[in-house]
Amino acid sequence: MTITLHKSKIKNDSPSVIITGSKSESNRLLLLQAIYPDIKIENLSDSDDSNVMQLALKSESSIIDVHHAGTAMRFLTAFFSTQEGKEITLTGSSRMKERPIQVLVEALNSLGADIAYLETDGCPPLKIKGKTLTKDKVTLKANVSSQYISALLLIAPKLKNGLKLTLEGDITSVPYINMTLELLNQIGVKTSFKENVIIVHQNTAPKATDSITVESDWSSASYFYSIIALSEIGTKITLSSYKQNSLQGDSILLDLYRHFGVITTFEDNLITLQKSENVKKQSTINFDLSNSPDIAQTIAVTSFALGLECHLTGLHTLKIKETDRLLALKTEIEKLGGQVKITDDSLHLKSNTLFASLMSSSLSEAITTYNDHRMAMAFAPLALKTSIQIEDAMVVTKSYPTFWKDLKSIGFKITQ
Repeated sequence: MTITLHKSKIKNDSPSVIITGSKSESNRLLLLQAIYPDIKIENLSDSDDSNVMQLALKSESSIIDVHHAGTAMRFLTAFFSTQEGKEITLTGSSRMKERPIQVLVEALNSLGADIAYLETDGCPPLKIKGKTLTKDKVTLKANVSSQYISALLLIAPKLKNGLKLTLEGDITSVPYINMTLELLNQIGVKTSFKENVIIVHQNTAPKATDSITVESDWSSASYFYSIIALSEIGTKITLSSYKQNSLQGDSILLDLYRHFGVITTFEDNLITLQKSENVKKQSTINFDLSNSPDIAQTIAVTSFALGLECHLTGLHTLKIKETDRLLALKTEIEKLGGQVKITDDSLHLKSNTLFASLMSSSLSEAITTYNDHRMAMAFAPLALKTSIQIEDAMVVTKSYPTFWKDLKSIGFKITQ
């Protein structure tokens, strides 16, 4: 479904939006709940990815289809490898069958798992024969996706002797690793993370605890940061429910978006975003997003709309997401008149004045989303400057099903 976002303006009554739980936290907790059924969870994400996780963990079928859900594919590969006596075929969409998983499969097989490829070597679908994993040491390259690392850490308490995981090289996406370890700590699992060695101790039962409340998703908040950055000085939006000591790496938004004139204030479990000043056109945005690559698309589009030069690094994982996000960003921004150079791990957007000339007219070409929820949401704030069309708009349900409804509630004009 293609939708049109007509040129809009945020309501002047400081609207508020309730954002559901973090997909990253929810999927980790759902896996831990499958291992320890006494765990109770509140404010779970209502994303497609988390719904896929829940259905897969409850399924009695021998074939599990995770569709586009990359986190589910990686976490479930590790989980089902430990389910003794159970044989599972784990598959997904055509794009999922192109996404690499060899690093995780080799690590699990080295621990004693029995996982084989059914089509292309190194990619799903997988045939997984559940076993008791007897080994307790594994080594990975430190710059691999944090989801491979977290998948191993989440099943570690179930292993007979726990797990010692050694990371070789410079570690990326540290906040996501720390998130996993902190959630393990919350249920009573002892862990340590010193230099490049992570140890997770065996634990047969979690400590008695109240239900764990999932913090709202900071990645979802990024689009509202972009909206405020593109709005008039004084514009405000309030979001809930967020913590100042967040486990989520994307909470770096509150620091990064100061460069776009957006300030964040906390009160109870609410954050208020306010446009405090306009950004000088000669400003250059230089960010290393190694620990928060999921917000790269949002930042690139914000910079483009404000006519700013932008240089983003630490983006090597974006090439293996729902689409090659670096190439997709280059294609769509250049479709709108921008100039973008990409490497395997960086994006450079040249400053531009062209977008300003488009503000009084509608863009002639629709934004292609490439089955990627973040492409749709990252480009949506451009409607504050000009009317714009978004193809396959309901792809947002992967992480944020109520996104278009929430945009309408704060003043966006949207038609099909």
